[in-house]
Amino acid sequence: MPIVVDIDVMLARRKMSVGELAERVGITPANLAVLKNGRAKAVRFTTLAALCEALDCQPGDLLRYEPEDEPASRPRAGAPGAR
Repeated sequence: MPIVVDIDVMLARRKMSVGELAERVGITPANLAVLKNGRAKAVRFTTLAALCEALDCQPGDLLRYEPEDEPASRPRAGAPGAR
């Protein structure tokens, strides 16, 4: 998945446990682990806002985009030869 979740980085910087963050945000430690490990398919803005408040950070500190490797034989959208 091209979206990388860096909650563990912010937890380490804030010296906070997953359990403590889950309690502050109001979600279960299991659901936080799903998000933290990049297995979540979606995140509510209210949850993202609560994470940012609890960790005193911005959404970009928690989420980043890393493009996946594309096959060389398939032109990218907008590239010459692409439909």
